[in-house]
Amino acid sequence: MKGYAGSTTKPAIRDLFQTPRFVFNWYNKQYGFTCDVAASDQNHLRPYYLTEADNALYSDWGKVNWCNPPYSNIMPWVDKAIEEAGKSKTTVMLIPADTSVSWFRKAFDNCTRCEFIIGRISFINADTGKPQSGNNKGSVVFVFGSRDDADHVTLIDRNDMERLT
Repeated sequence: MKGYAGSTTKPAIRDLFQTPRFVFNWYNKQYGFTCDVAASDQNHLRPYYLTEADNALYSDWGKVNWCNPPYSNIMPWVDKAIEEAGKSKTTVMLIPADTSVSWFRKAFDNCTRCEFIIGRISFINADTGKPQSGNNKGSVVFVFGSRDDADHVTLIDRNDMERLT
């Protein structure tokens, strides 16, 4: 399940949603992911993935990682992405665009790129394969570790992502 290491409670339903394919494909074209680090057997997007059972927060990650962490506890994932960046690994992380929380500031201060997605995205229920409505926040993608990006903060329209993938 898309929970976090050490979790003994059942994850919140929002922690089990899959990233929409067009969002994942947009970033995969740019970065070429080797691992999906916060996944389950039902919602993974790469052949190599880490689940809650793998203790992803205590495992070594791949060279280039996709991370759509459990939204119920984002800070440990930000910390781990920063740690992995120190090992010359890249992590691309999709999280809520909520500037009112401490993990957002920490992510922003330590990322090499921040990309706000204009328009809300509908996550996928991995059990049904259908989009879930009710996402009440925008989304942001933080890149940790890749120093190739010229612009630190950018905007991308969700509709353009879907149309161009």
